[in-house]
Formats: sequence, structure tokens, C-alpha cells
Amino acid sequence: MTAFEDLDLSNPLRNSIADLGFTHSTPIQAQAFPVVRSGKDVVGIAQTGTGKTFAYILPILRDLKFSKQLHPRVLILVPTRELVLQVVEEIEKLAKYITLRVLGVYGGVNLNRHKQAVAEGCDIIVATPGRLYDLAVSRVLKLKSIQKLVIDEVDVMLDLGFRFQILNIFDLLPERRQNIMFSATMTEDVEALIDDFFVAPKKIAIAVSGTPLDNIEQTTYEVPNFYTKINLINYLLFDKNEYNKVLIFAPNKRNADRIFNLLEEEFPGHNCVIHSNKTQNYRIKSIENFNEGKHRILIATDVIARGLDLQEISHVINFNPTLFPENYMHRIGRTGRAEHKGKSILLSTTKEQEAKNRIEELMDYVIPKFDIPEQVEISNQLTEEERPKEDKSQSRNRSSQEYVPGPAFHEKKDKNKKVNLGGSYRREIAKKYKKPKTRGDKNFNKRNKKK
Repeated sequence: MTAFEDLDLSNPLRNSIADLGFTHSTPIQAQAFPVVRSGKDVVGIAQTGTGKTFAYILPILRDLKFSKQLHPRVLILVPTRELVLQVVEEIEKLAKYITLRVLGVYGGVNLNRHKQAVAEGCDIIVATPGRLYDLAVSRVLKLKSIQKLVIDEVDVMLDLGFRFQILNIFDLLPERRQNIMFSATMTEDVEALIDDFFVAPKKIAIAVSGTPLDNIEQTTYEVPNFYTKINLINYLLFDKNEYNKVLIFAPNKRNADRIFNLLEEEFPGHNCVIHSNKTQNYRIKSIENFNEGKHRILIATDVIARGLDLQEISHVINFNPTLFPENYMHRIGRTGRAEHKGKSILLSTTKEQEAKNRIEELMDYVIPKFDIPEQVEISNQLTEEERPKEDKSQSRNRSSQEYVPGPAFHEKKDKNKKVNLGGSYRREIAKKYKKPKTRGDKNFNKRNKKK
């Protein structure tokens, strides 16, 4: 483990790190520092929670000289609004004794407000791809002065469909620049991006994707259905001393709200929830309340919680196994950060066992299985998704006993079988004045009659 004193930091950076109470750097920070400073393209692969943000901010701030120019020299792209705010906050902490202008821009805020902020000038701009592209197209933001491009959590950006914006942003940047990329996983899309735009990048891999973190204790429960999972969580969370700060990962936005409402009945005022349908202010407030200890339970979806610095989490509860095994590592990486001990609990139904097995195969580790405590009620209530699919031909308003299949019509009465021929007068006129045999315009027919 390398001490921050051993890195070639400037005095302002040493003072700000001392104020934060940090003494030793993480492996990714120690290895990335000299490489980023060298000016070479860098690709860093490290598990979430290992300090990737400081790994690129420290060397960038070390060599960033004072300037009065309006256009930014460093561009940092991140996938979500929460990460923009978090990275800006981290930069401001480290730049406490440095004269530096940093600006965060993201969707959900009036574009004119960001245009005005950009026009006032900045040294570092932190942005989501969509909002940055909007500002660049409006020609308020000039990217030709960018010397360093940082793409953080690039795999999440590609999963969210930001590939188009990223490629267009590359076209707007100067060719001579340093590219810095950090990610927790290396996918085919990420490799393709590196091959197209990076020049002989130096790769730094700290932990192979799927390697379980040593300081996280993992357990799993096999649970029959959604509402039994809720009953089990209620039983576990009753111990407030043990479960003092809990992050619950929900499979989607709908279930996140459903879990929040059910837990709020049992633990009123203890819960908060974040997902993409919540307003920006609500999401920020929820994270602040959770970090400050005002709420001890946070329910979140994968994308929103990815990369967030949620502090001192005692337990991560996975309400379900993830479809992509790598995402399980991001989930449990929310606890056990900065060498603290953490605990992870995985809940899975019989249908979800295959997804759980893929997670264990990726980690090459069998998660210890616990039996459901006797005090937990096994619920027979099923959610709409868990109910057996009904036959589409059967009416939903009838039970199977009441339903009698048969034709959905009846024979017409004799009086209704008559065909409307348009009336006797119209039929007689049609017989008398037949249509001309040769079809065409009026003049053609008149000529034929004269002949």
C-alpha cells in the first residue's frame, strides 16, 4: 500500500488530502497516478469502491496550471446526474487550496441555465453525454481546448444508449488529447471504443471482474415469492443495531416503489427511494438523507446507484439476482468500501436460481445459503408478474368453472338474412340505363355514339 506522501503531489493537494484524513492510496490510485501524468492514453479496470474517481482526479489536478481562458481544458463524462454532482464535489474537495473553476452539467435542468454557466468559463467540465452534446451543438461550449478526456463508468454509458452521443463528442474534440477511461467491467463494446479512439493505451487492471471482494461477507436465501421476500426483509431490518444502514437493490422502478411503500408501512420514516422517474431534487435529497443517517434504508435501481459514493453501508440486500452477473459485483461493492467490512444478502426464487448460478460461476464462489427463519411468514400472495399466465381465449371476468368455450356469434333470424339491394326503383333504372361497354372519358363515348 502506497502512502500519499510517496506520490509526487503538490503542496496544495497534500494539504487537502490531509484535511480529508487520508493517508494511503488505493492500488488503482497508486498505479494510475504516474501513467496519467505521463500523458499516455489510459484504461483502468477496477472493482467499484476502489477509489477510481481519485485515481484520475489527483494526477489531473497535479499538472493543471492556472488559466483565465473561458473554454474548458478537461472533460469528464459520467453516466448519471448523481455522478456528475459527486465528481464535482470530489474535485472541489481536492482543489480546496487551488484556484480552479469546475462546472457540472446534466439533463433535467433548463438548458439556458447551463449555457449561461458555460459562458462564464471553467477549467474542468463534468457532464452526462446527452447534455454535453446539446451544449456543444448550440456552439456555446467549445471543445477544441480540451487536453484530457475522462470517461468514467463507460460500460454503464453504453448500456444506457449513449453510444451515439459519445461518438459525436469524439468528433468535436481535438485529435491531440489524452484519453482516460475507467470502468468496472470490460465488455466487447468498451473494447471496440478503445480500438477506435485510443492510441496505444496503457491498461491498469486491479481486480478481475467477478472477483468477490475479501471484506464483504455474502449470504443467500431461497425465497418462494415477492411478498415472502418482503416479510424476510422486515424480519431482518427489525434489528436496527445490526442493520443500521441498508441499501436494497430493486429489479426495476415499479418494484422499487412497491418495496418502498411496503417497508414504509413497517418502518415509517426510515426509508427513501431513488430511480430515474424521481425528480432530481428528490433524488439528491434522498441520497443526502441516507448519507447523513436520517434514513437508514435506501431502495434503488442498478443504474442510479452505480458509482455513487454511499457512505458506510452495513448491508446490501439484493432483492433479486441480476440478469448480468457482473452487475452483482457492482451491487455488493456498495458496502465494504475503503477497507471497511460489509455484508451482502441475495434473495432468489426458484425461477431465479439460474441467474444466481451464473453469478456464482463468474465469481467461482458458492454463496453460503441460509434457511428462512421460522418467524418469517411464507406468503401465498403473488404479484401480477408471478401469477400464472391466463389463456388469452378465456375471459378474465370468469372462473375456469364458469367458462364454457363456444362460438362468439349466433344465427341470424330469417327477417335479418335479407340483403339490401338498394330499392326496386334503383334496380329498374340500372337495367334501363346500362354503363357503356367501352370505358373512358365522355368525349370518347360521344364519338362512338355518332358513328
